[in-house]
Amino acid sequence: MLFDKYKDEFSYNLKLATPVVLGMLGHTFVAFIDNVMVGQLGAPELAAVSLGNSFVFIAMSLGIGFSTAITPLVAEADTENNSEQGHSVLKHGLVLCTVLGLSLFVLILIAKPLLYFMDQPEEVVVLAKPYLDFVAFSLVPLIVFQAFKQFSDGLSLTKYPMYATILANLLNVLINYLLIFGKFGFPQLGIVGAAIGTLISRVVMLVFLWYLLSQRK
Repeated sequence: MLFDKYKDEFSYNLKLATPVVLGMLGHTFVAFIDNVMVGQLGAPELAAVSLGNSFVFIAMSLGIGFSTAITPLVAEADTENNSEQGHSVLKHGLVLCTVLGLSLFVLILIAKPLLYFMDQPEEVVVLAKPYLDFVAFSLVPLIVFQAFKQFSDGLSLTKYPMYATILANLLNVLINYLLIFGKFGFPQLGIVGAAIGTLISRVVMLVFLWYLLSQRK
């Protein structure tokens, strides 16, 4: 009987955790897709994307780690049926995540000259700088998305962020294909096209998750 109780709890936790894991993998999968698709352009382009993503990954980890504080606070408010407290946590979380996203973007721009001290060929650094600009700015919608995601997770609505992340990855692949290689009349922008794809997909990811949450009371 005790085993059955633990079995039920394990199944419930697995049902909640699986979308969370897939959603987190989705964030890193964006960079992976950029590497795979840009790698077809040549070694310098691939090195430039990898160099830019190494900068952004550190900042992204800081932003995601900061936003995780929202989930337990929302879960506590939800358990107590205190919707006012949950709303307050979301509101303040959104403000703080927006400020953090903008701060990380500015910090990356300030740190860009460090690219020249990382023992990389000048050609790679020149290619990485415009890519880094767009991907760094994509941290703003990404960190704001995290505020909504952690709020959603706190309400046990873990599938919503997963759906948004899957949509973002599919859109990123499509935009990359169009803009990296200049397909169907779109300009051939190379690695800048990959960066634009990342930015657009993260904006859409944020808007889509907001839409899903807004449909619930």
